[in-house]
Amino acid sequence: MINNVIMERANRKIEARGHWGSKTEFLLAVAGNVVGLGNVWRFPYLCYSNGGGTFLIPYLVFVVTCGVPLFLMETAMGQYTQEGGITCWQRLCPLAEGVGYAGQLILLYSCMSYIIILAWALFYLAFSFSSQLPWASCGHMWNTVCLSVYLVQSTKTPNVGNVNWEILLCLIAMWIICYFCIWKGIKSTGKVVYFTATFPYVMLLVLLIRGLTLPGALQGIMFYVYPDPQHLLDPQMWMEAGTQVFFSYSITVGSITTLGSYNPYTNNCYRDSFWLCLLNSCTSVVAGFAVFSVLGFMAHEQGVAVEDVAESGPGLAFIAYPQAVALMPLPHLWAVCFFIMILLLGLDTQFVCMEVIITSVTDMFPTVLRRPWRRELFLLLFCLFCFFSQIVMVTEGGIYVFQLFDYYACNGASLVLLSVFQSLAVGWIFGAERMCDIIEDMTGSYPNFIFKLCWKYLTPLISLASFIYSLVEYQPLIFNRWYRYPVWAYMLGWLLALSSILLVPGWALGRLLAIRGSLKQRWLYLCSPDSNLPLTRKQRAEIKELTVSAETEDLIIISDGEKQ
Repeated sequence: MINNVIMERANRKIEARGHWGSKTEFLLAVAGNVVGLGNVWRFPYLCYSNGGGTFLIPYLVFVVTCGVPLFLMETAMGQYTQEGGITCWQRLCPLAEGVGYAGQLILLYSCMSYIIILAWALFYLAFSFSSQLPWASCGHMWNTVCLSVYLVQSTKTPNVGNVNWEILLCLIAMWIICYFCIWKGIKSTGKVVYFTATFPYVMLLVLLIRGLTLPGALQGIMFYVYPDPQHLLDPQMWMEAGTQVFFSYSITVGSITTLGSYNPYTNNCYRDSFWLCLLNSCTSVVAGFAVFSVLGFMAHEQGVAVEDVAESGPGLAFIAYPQAVALMPLPHLWAVCFFIMILLLGLDTQFVCMEVIITSVTDMFPTVLRRPWRRELFLLLFCLFCFFSQIVMVTEGGIYVFQLFDYYACNGASLVLLSVFQSLAVGWIFGAERMCDIIEDMTGSYPNFIFKLCWKYLTPLISLASFIYSLVEYQPLIFNRWYRYPVWAYMLGWLLALSSILLVPGWALGRLLAIRGSLKQRWLYLCSPDSNLPLTRKQRAEIKELTVSAETEDLIIISDGEKQ
């Protein structure tokens, strides 16, 4: 009796998992997560360098066969199980639990590299308020081919050097902001995204309108969209299109699953997935017009070709675009608008990734972490761990470390291979038909047959082909087109890359060896979903039919016995 009272009091202290305050919070959180820096600085450059409008063909192929099907699958998995990116696999297919761990490890790597870019953006934003933009005139070290004097050392010797205190302070500021954005879980996250997920669109619209009115804008846009059909025969273009879809849709890492797990069971995730995917892709296309209209203006002013000023990744955000806005009237205004947009685009992606990791770990240990102030303390420890692990990236030579870490630890090939494992686990082991029944039970709409076709065949085959091609055509990282890393650095990079994807077969093999029984019994056990999962209407009808049939047989037997 006393033990029961103690247990009851202890359970009262465990906080409820909770749901989104409204459907709008869910939509904005997912939109903020999937619409990030890659939409602005990677997609436009890929279009330009891969045949302009021709690039949209492989991009749309990957969107239809991989992006949307996996997006819907992950949203439905979270909404159905009400679990995070790891524990959802424990309930659906224990054999594939390693997919959850691998996804969370990639997210951890992303959190450690992504926020460095936000620190750079905050630093540039601060200098945008100076009387003269430092990158506007020659004679400054900002005009080197490197990101800036503050982001990379000017010598050709890649020594780590001293800590750059200005960037370090910006990094501390970004971690503090991210901490308080999610420190109360979805209660605080759901409110913050109203601003962080919407205001970047205001900035993007302002920059788009301004860019289209500049001389030379048409020249830049033509370079962006002019089709070159010959590129369709280039396998590299198809690989880059697939990688862009996996990155921009945030699939295979558990983000969408975790965000969907805070939805009520009857939320229409089928419709939500379609509109969110459409929003993501449209944002990428529109961002391309905003970026290349300004680059066209820059080329026009300098009397050079657009390809001479076009950059991708950090080079676009911290070299090409700042130099372009410096040539405009009111350069400070446009610099502030641009870096605010970069900050907000990256900020909600960063703190949503953090929220996903915290939620996934909390779901694994609910009795420990769902207690007053336990979650806040765990989040603080997580932030401190990431911060101290990345100090080497804010040194004088930190850009070398950053590029190595970003190239290998957060590479697209890992995401592509995870999609193969995920599709096989859900499409074949758990069952594509069962997943469609679950979606119909939650939304009232049975998914189009193309989703079953993708989950079972198209997605794993296309992803596997892309992964194999990426291995065949692998090129080691060359920093800034001239510096080759030492052999030990490449080995470290491969260790980071393999650390995530090897978790999937490693975890499956470990579980098969750990449990008792014959190999067939162990396989069947690990491929069976949790018996406590919610029953769909179809399953309840089947159980009812079997029950009625059994009761009828019992009555017949009793009746025959009485007659005898």
